[in-house]
Amino acid sequence: MSTLKKIGILGGTFDPPHIGHLKLAIHFAKILHLDELLLIPSGEPWQKGSDITSAEIRFQLTEAAGIDLARALLHLKISTKISIDRLEIERTGPSYSINTAKSLRERYGSEANLIWLTGVDSLINLPTWNSWQDLFKYMNFAVASRPNYDLAAEMSPEIRSALEEYQTQDLIALETTPYGLIYIDESLSVDLSSTDLRNRLKTSDRNLIEADQIPSHTLQIITNLGLYQ
Repeated sequence: MSTLKKIGILGGTFDPPHIGHLKLAIHFAKILHLDELLLIPSGEPWQKGSDITSAEIRFQLTEAAGIDLARALLHLKISTKISIDRLEIERTGPSYSINTAKSLRERYGSEANLIWLTGVDSLINLPTWNSWQDLFKYMNFAVASRPNYDLAAEMSPEIRSALEEYQTQDLIALETTPYGLIYIDESLSVDLSSTDLRNRLKTSDRNLIEADQIPSHTLQIITNLGLYQ
C-alpha cells in the first residue's frame, strides 16, 4: 500500500453542514484509508450570492459537525484524523479552490496525496470554478454520485474532456498518485442539500428536521442561536 500521506479535503459553504457531508467524508475516509480529513468552510463563497451566514458562524457549525464525524469514525474503527480548517476564512477575498489547493500543497509538500472530496453535481459545475483546469496539477478528485444527476447526460464538453484525460477506476492508483486523477464512486448516493435544509428551517417543517439530516451538535447550535428563521 502507498506510503504517501493521504489528505482528504471536504470544502464547501457548510450553510449548514448536513449528514450528506458526513456520509461522504466517512465513505472516502474508509475506502481511501485517509490519514487526515480537512473540513474547510469557505470564507467568501463567491458563487453563492450575498444571503450567506457569517463565516464564523458557519465555522462553528462545521466544528460541531466534526464532533459527530469524529465519533462516527471512532465507532467504525476508522483512524482518520479530523481537522476543521480556517484556511479559507482567514484568507481575504473570494474563496477560490485553486488558492486552497496551492496552499495545501505548500503545507503538505510535493509528495502528499491531496484528494478533494465532492459530489457529482460539483463535478458537473467544475468549469465555472476559477482556474479549474489547474486544480489537477495539485490534487485528485474523489466524486460521489447523487440521485437525479445523470453525469453522462449533463456533463459539458469540458468535463468530458477532463474525464478522458484524468479519470481512473482504480482505487489503488488514486491512493498512490499525489494529484491529477478523477475517481467517480457509484456506491454512495446521498440526496441532501444545504439549500433545501435552509428553506425547510424557515418554515413550519423546522421542528421535523432531525439528526438524520443535520448532525446533532450542529442542529443544537442552530436551535440555540435561532439560525435560519
